Amino acid sequence: MACGLRSCLLALAAIIATNQASAEPPYKVVCYFEAWAVYRPGNGKHDVEDIDPNLCTHHIYTFAGLKGDHTIYSLDPWNDLYDNYGKGAYLRFTRMKERSPQIKTMLSIGGWNEGSKKYSQMASSAASRKTFVDSVVKFLHKYNFDGLDLDWEYPTQRGGKPEDRENYSLLLKELSEALHPRGLLLSAALAAGKQNIEPSYNLQEVGTYLDFLNVMTYDYHGDWDPFVGNNAPLYLSHLDVEHGNGFQYFSVNYTINYYLEAGVEPSKIVLGVPSYGRGFVLAHSDQHDLYAASNGPMAGCPYSREAGFCGYNELCEKYFTQPGWTYVRDSEQQSIYGYKGTTWVGWDDLQAVQLKLDYIKSAGIGGAMLWSIDTDDFRGLCGPKYAILNSIWSALNGQVPSPSPMPTSTPDPTASTVTQHTRPTKPPTQPPGPTPEPSHVCKVPGLNPDPDKMCSPYFYECVQVGDSWDYTEFTCGDGSIFDRKLEVCVWPADSDECKPTPSPDTA
Repeated sequence: MACGLRSCLLALAAIIATNQASAEPPYKVVCYFEAWAVYRPGNGKHDVEDIDPNLCTHHIYTFAGLKGDHTIYSLDPWNDLYDNYGKGAYLRFTRMKERSPQIKTMLSIGGWNEGSKKYSQMASSAASRKTFVDSVVKFLHKYNFDGLDLDWEYPTQRGGKPEDRENYSLLLKELSEALHPRGLLLSAALAAGKQNIEPSYNLQEVGTYLDFLNVMTYDYHGDWDPFVGNNAPLYLSHLDVEHGNGFQYFSVNYTINYYLEAGVEPSKIVLGVPSYGRGFVLAHSDQHDLYAASNGPMAGCPYSREAGFCGYNELCEKYFTQPGWTYVRDSEQQSIYGYKGTTWVGWDDLQAVQLKLDYIKSAGIGGAMLWSIDTDDFRGLCGPKYAILNSIWSALNGQVPSPSPMPTSTPDPTASTVTQHTRPTKPPTQPPGPTPEPSHVCKVPGLNPDPDKMCSPYFYECVQVGDSWDYTEFTCGDGSIFDRKLEVCVWPADSDECKPTPSPDTA
């Protein structure tokens, strides 16, 4: 149909604008969300509604778990689901697409605390793999997720078997055959260290079945080492090479090239960026260079409450506002660390992040992944909100899209009309119904101390499952203990539990 010059130009402009709006960004920005951040105290608390959906191309909710019958399930049903007046975080999370239709919302299963043994058992036969795959398809559909992220840490290790390497490829193949025809995505969180990559994966096969690979290029060093070291150095130091013992492989650059040389399609490789640091206690305050001796992890930070770990938000808000810190930018590793007294922390500041974004472009790989958005400065207490995530998006994809308003409340779309009308407009803060009787380990929901010993490094996270408890055991870093009053790992000297009780004769 013919048109005048002005109307044709207007129509062409509209078509161009539409295509630009619907075009995919040049790089992936994959964002992991730790759902348990909702339980953090004070300014550390982060819920679904704190997420800016437009800063990521792919949002990944962590974690779902694997049951003994090889099916996927919610690890925290009160927070994840609407059942029994729960908070419905799964559906609130996937409803972000109403606000930002261009994003993808995915669900991750596994994680470090889930271990490896039951995933090894699930992947060991065609029948058990099919049970798992079928349950995943139903689960993703029920909660409107756009795909699955598999975080099995790691095949063949931590209770796994040598045949896991082959079975892992078979599992990915069968997942891809079930998910891809339904328009669902498949990604995986994969190891960074050579000692974990080689026995765990056939990377050429893995790269064929996955839509993208989230490479966990961090945790190269931590309180498990007897010396200090940077969490995620971009390049190697000459000290890494001299030290040997595998540390000559511990850099982002080595890991990414390992994946590339194994034949993985560059556009599928997503480089992990940590929004946290790893901290140590120096054995000697005057010896603070890389590989200086350590006496264990620094005490837990106020929000994350894990010895040896501190979120970027905690570092910028609580630590680096204090006087007396010395900062060192290592020219070889192109990373930064700081020390004050005997406390030593290696982390990624905005300059270190920018160097990694430049590296992504020069290497021609697919984008960046942030672990995790809830330890970025999401409240903007140190500068712009989501400082790291904004830097990633801006450097890779240009102008940050403007967010749309988020609905103030999110009804349960799976509930019937009657249920929605009879449900209270403001659900109770705790699920109704009787709490299970205290068990030997679990007295209350949440964190519970060692029931058998004071001044102990062991503690348990307890979750109500119907009329019983489910729990996961945790251990504080070397040398620290779990203080039952503070509910955080601390040094024994900082806990009243570890002080000797005076005898009647000396009281």
